Amino acid sequence: MRLEVKGVMPPHITPFAASGLLDEKGLREDIEFWIESGVSGLVPCGSNGESTNLTMEEKEQVIRLVVDQVNGRIPVIAGTGSSSTSETITLSRYAIDVGVDALLIVTPYYFTVSQEDLYHHYRTIVEKIDHPIILYDVPKFTNVTISPLIAERLTEFEQIAGIKESSSDLRQIAELIDSVGDKISVLSGSGSTIFSTLTLGGKGAVAAIVNVAPALCVRLYNTVVAGNIEEGRRLQLSLLRLDRLLTVKYPVSGVKAALELLGKPAGPPRMPIRPLVREEIDEIRAELENLSLIPT
Repeated sequence: MRLEVKGVMPPHITPFAASGLLDEKGLREDIEFWIESGVSGLVPCGSNGESTNLTMEEKEQVIRLVVDQVNGRIPVIAGTGSSSTSETITLSRYAIDVGVDALLIVTPYYFTVSQEDLYHHYRTIVEKIDHPIILYDVPKFTNVTISPLIAERLTEFEQIAGIKESSSDLRQIAELIDSVGDKISVLSGSGSTIFSTLTLGGKGAVAAIVNVAPALCVRLYNTVVAGNIEEGRRLQLSLLRLDRLLTVKYPVSGVKAALELLGKPAGPPRMPIRPLVREEIDEIRAELENLSLIPT
């Protein structure tokens, strides 16, 4: 039976200590913050977790720690995708062994692949792994988009439970929902398209802004699911400026700076991403104050 994936989840940060190593205590503290805010699951080792700047051993460490701290309270969907099919399978098997509920597998990157390449990449993975998989489409990083046709072909495999669509392209989102929304969960990968995805028939969101404003994003989800469209629209519009700061203007470093302003452990991003300077942090602070996430 295919896993149903729904709700709002953070593709969460990987906090680092001043030494540059994983801040294990800080990550455990952050996990409690997100769970207490009502999120439906956690997604370690995604884009905002700086997965491309983590070693394989560090990815294993993060996934193992998250599963341990969550302790079955909510699902854990581990980011295990890479530019290599074989490496993806290796990390996926490790994540399954330590107890994750599902896998988030990004499209291959660096080399530009065809749609048929994509299909065979994912087909090879599902033939080796019997565990729920969320496809991850993020063309701004990978230069490739999972077409609705390929997504539909992949739904022949029961392991495919959903797709995280991070293009922010409403046409792409609508076509995916039209093609596969009755079979798998279409999830918004952008804080700017949560409302649109839900009202079109999507099932939730895995978005950077959920790191910083989890309770507001959960409220937006619950409001739309309950049928209060006007209030949902208002909540979505209220989040647009913060989402732009965290994902367009200051990706990753902005999310970490915002969490630090909230009093949550985050630490610096890893190079080549640079930490923000005071003027940039103040810009984020002003928007957090505007949303009453921190006192003025």
